[in-house]
Amino acid sequence: QVQLVESGGGLVQVGGSLRPSCTFSGSIRTSNRMGWYRQAPGKQRELVATITSGGATTYADAVKGRFTISRDNAKNTVYLQMNSLKPEDTAVYYCTCTDFITARTYWGQGTQVTVSS
Repeated sequence: QVQLVESGGGLVQVGGSLRPSCTFSGSIRTSNRMGWYRQAPGKQRELVATITSGGATTYADAVKGRFTISRDNAKNTVYLQMNSLKPEDTAVYYCTCTDFITARTYWGQGTQVTVSS
């Protein structure tokens, strides 16, 4: 059974930084893509950033230049370095992992990020 566990969310002031992480366990092929989505109250879930097992990254326009996604394949962990945080970054952040062979996507339980002004 595949599990993704996020940690590292929290409360931060405008302009501050956070670095949530997500570790997955279970049987996932080495060829995969990990990512972060977020959902703010009353809004649809949106993609934040992704990174493949080969290191290729994508970012939503709203976070380009402020957020950096990275991963440690030896630790099965993905990180999201979030800098220059804004109130509109407030959301529950979800980690995902997509197995390229099966095309199945697994989700974590989410971690709350709150940016206060």
